[in-house]
Amino acid sequence: MSPSPSHRPRRAVVVGAGLAGMLAAAALSSAVDDVVVLDRDDLPDGPEHRKGLPQGRHAHLLMAGGLAAMEELVPGGGVRERLLAAGAREIPLGSGMLALTSEGWFRRWRHDGPRVLSCTRALLDWTVRDLVLTRTGTQIRRARAVGLTGDARRVRGVRIAPAGGGTAGGGTAGGEETELAADLVVDASGRGSRVVTWLAETGITDVRTRSVDCGLVNATRVYRTPAGAEQFPLTVVQADPYRSAPGRSGMLLPIERDRWMVSLAGTRGGGEPPADPDGFLAYAFALASPIVGRLAAGAEPLTGVHLSRSTSNERRYLERTARWPEGFVVLGDALATFNPAYGQGMSVAALGARLLARELRRGGPDAPGLSRRVQRGAARSVDAAWAAAVGQDVWYPQTRGARPTPADRLATAYSRRLTRSATGSYRAAAALWDVTSMRTGPERLFRPTTLLDVACGPLLPPLSGPPLTPSERKTLDTLDRPGPRTPSAPPARRG
Repeated sequence: MSPSPSHRPRRAVVVGAGLAGMLAAAALSSAVDDVVVLDRDDLPDGPEHRKGLPQGRHAHLLMAGGLAAMEELVPGGGVRERLLAAGAREIPLGSGMLALTSEGWFRRWRHDGPRVLSCTRALLDWTVRDLVLTRTGTQIRRARAVGLTGDARRVRGVRIAPAGGGTAGGGTAGGEETELAADLVVDASGRGSRVVTWLAETGITDVRTRSVDCGLVNATRVYRTPAGAEQFPLTVVQADPYRSAPGRSGMLLPIERDRWMVSLAGTRGGGEPPADPDGFLAYAFALASPIVGRLAAGAEPLTGVHLSRSTSNERRYLERTARWPEGFVVLGDALATFNPAYGQGMSVAALGARLLARELRRGGPDAPGLSRRVQRGAARSVDAAWAAAVGQDVWYPQTRGARPTPADRLATAYSRRLTRSATGSYRAAAALWDVTSMRTGPERLFRPTTLLDVACGPLLPPLSGPPLTPSERKTLDTLDRPGPRTPSAPPARRG
């Protein structure tokens, strides 16, 4: 926007240049004159891993609902085309995925169903950041946000300090504070956000928080895709939360530059994957199906094993405070984080930014109650993802912060029956995909047709192994070699 003589220039400040922050900047760019994004890190000039994203090296899938929101947010769209041109893979959930669930193998159908994009998080973040910077007037400034200016009625900007200073507790040692005025401030600073402290400094002290932590550990290694295996499907062996034992899962997904990413995950109490290469492979062979191990064993490793533990579900119920200041919005991981095993964090961030864009188009940045409406609206997407993640994590035996309630038991019984139906009913599978890909809300699972499908159960008998095509079975047999002979990894089983 170029200001007219009678127009007071408006500025928005976004704290955090990650995916949520850049999508928020895109949402703001057509509503204000100046968008400044603050980040304490030196950002890479290309699709490289960045320091401030501990889960960045692990598996990420961009769900259909999140991609649709990104396309709407970025001026001119093009997120999908840019990612595919850079080597990302588009995978139809109905026909292009091998998935073993707690209720059995999913079938592959003639209908494609929703599609997900598979690539590294580094490529996705860089693509979105480059598109937003190229197509809007957004500026990124290296600095640390250390607090808000204003009061409980209105936030008027942020206090900032040089990026290189600071203390572990968020203090300001190492540089003098300055104030950056803003008409709108968006906190998209991620899991480590200090928003509760910042709000308390304005007088808002009734923020309720919750943490549910199953102690998940992620371990990831990247491999060169073997010749002839370029079209092998996304392969997932899910954890079973209902065995009263630590969860163990594995995933192989194709990523850019002709590579496979293999991510293993397990919960505390003995399910954690190891960081050494031999143990990593042994863990993959010992999953409920050895298929991920068989594939990895036949591929050339390109990296070591990367391990991380920042995986708990954390929520700040900002929408429930008695007061909320005008001019302040919290989005992305600063609002809520989810166990990354469920793959919904990026889409929740995109849906929150899209809501902000729509509210700005409806009433402009000065509309009374704008911030409160966005905060409450963003909570609805969080609710669905939170219920999906926590509803499973509570069943692991050493989860901290929650145990199954009667409501959890009822919801789990329905969810398990739906998943079992989805192993042999396309309509049940389609309902499940629509919700997990965030194309629709959870109400989709309670339509009369879905309730009927759940009542009838699977229409086809369960599969005894992964639904491989003849060419995929040949590829797997070509790659196969004996698995590691350790107590935790028996010889590779067929299927």
